[in-house]
Amino acid sequence: MNNWLGGGLVLAMGMATQAVAAQDSVTPAQLQQLDATVERVREQFDVPGVAVAVVKDGKVILERGWGVRELGKPEPVQADTLFAIASNTKAFTATALNLLAEDGKLKMDDKVIDHLPSFRMSDPYVTGEMRIRDLLSHRSGLSLGAGDLLFWPTTSYSNAEVVARLAKVPLKGGFRDRYAYDNILYAVAQQVIETVSGQSFDTFLQRRIFDKVGMAGTRYNADHLKPGDLAAIGHAKFDFTDLRPVPPLTWSNAAGAGGLYSSVHDMAKWMNVQLAEGRLADGTPLFSEKTQQQMWQMQIPQVVPKPSVPELEAAKPNFAGYAEGWSLSDYRGQKLVWHTGGWPGQVSRLTLVPGQELGVVVLTNAESGAAFNAITMSVLDAMLEAPAHDWVAAYAAAVAKSQDKADEGWAKHQAVRDAKSKPSLPLAGYAGAYRDAWYGEVSVEQKGGKLRLRFGATADLVGTMEHWQHDTFIVRWDNRSLNADAFVNFSLDPDGKVREVRMQAVSSLTDFSFDFQDLLLVPVPEKK
Repeated sequence: MNNWLGGGLVLAMGMATQAVAAQDSVTPAQLQQLDATVERVREQFDVPGVAVAVVKDGKVILERGWGVRELGKPEPVQADTLFAIASNTKAFTATALNLLAEDGKLKMDDKVIDHLPSFRMSDPYVTGEMRIRDLLSHRSGLSLGAGDLLFWPTTSYSNAEVVARLAKVPLKGGFRDRYAYDNILYAVAQQVIETVSGQSFDTFLQRRIFDKVGMAGTRYNADHLKPGDLAAIGHAKFDFTDLRPVPPLTWSNAAGAGGLYSSVHDMAKWMNVQLAEGRLADGTPLFSEKTQQQMWQMQIPQVVPKPSVPELEAAKPNFAGYAEGWSLSDYRGQKLVWHTGGWPGQVSRLTLVPGQELGVVVLTNAESGAAFNAITMSVLDAMLEAPAHDWVAAYAAAVAKSQDKADEGWAKHQAVRDAKSKPSLPLAGYAGAYRDAWYGEVSVEQKGGKLRLRFGATADLVGTMEHWQHDTFIVRWDNRSLNADAFVNFSLDPDGKVREVRMQAVSSLTDFSFDFQDLLLVPVPEKK
């Protein structure tokens, strides 16, 4: 999911499988250096497996894989290997809503409450003015990743519960004032689709998009994978260092934001439909040209930041913005329509160059945005006949700078720490039940002379608390693949009782979907 936050296939017939294998072996002239580039990427950024598809002028000119589906095992990545495509799902959700608009069952400028009367934001004005199109455009006033803890990591909340809890998620910006990436409003979009269509979201996607495009291997979520599906296993660096496999994440309660599994074989078909202005391979429309233009129309501009390192200056766009499930920018005079996906253990990028009828999708089974960016930019340069640029080295420099920044941040925390300080209360004074208005229950237990913190709806968010200084602790999660350890600060009232608890991630490298900073935990009164 990753603005901080963030696909595969099994073919039914042997003949089709042979066709995919044949495609795997073909490399067009412009991409003769791709093998070397991908292998450099895999080594530089510790990526076990990569799959890439490139389409041009309505044809698939390359679809293949490199490396392995799981570290330490021989099964290779191929064009039909399934990956979690995460936020690349958002374009499918946007398409689903627009298909309902073409059906006359809603208008994109309808108020959300016209279709979901119970829908609420934390501000009544925003509740009343939120339109269907706003759900897709990251301009609601929610902050980056707000509410993601309701489904990231996997929680026990249903989609209906996630949407209901949105009413308490704080707004930190003005409505339609600026861009701030969120996932939770795509969970609302999912509910709109189900309510208006009268079908489950997965059924609607299957019948109205996957079956028509020919995406036979695409799956709704990890729990919809079928026996025999050749799915890649995600990998994360435990404690930011040790690369190991991680179990698949299930996100059915917010699948509209990022639930799908797909392959480069299937995603190549999706790219060609997009580049053909909504037309399927047989020429019939999946959606109209007008609808596609609307989905690619900028809804909110984005600030174009200065590149983090000089080596990335060549990639700096002249403009950037967000449309409906798509990011917009430019490169070497060409408009780009693209999106990335971030998931525990798997990240991806899909990029379209409409003016050249060109598309490239990169799926990986490790958590390195630098990897998919370096490959994408290398393919774009090759296909656009641009001057050679070492994108692997450029993104390696950016990764090194990010790591240096994280190290500096930790050093600053250590420099101001009062290591000799002690907690104001005995450990039992911090133990108890706490509640956040939007997330729900969180508990602190004293066990074996230590404090343990547990998020009630999130099985993976359980950890041991270490004293940091004064009334601040660090929670070290038992699941070391999360890389999301957090400061836990207890504020006391004049009588020495805990008034509230605040949290924030320790490392700047922690995924933004761990939105601990938005929590305001208050003690739950004891029952008398």
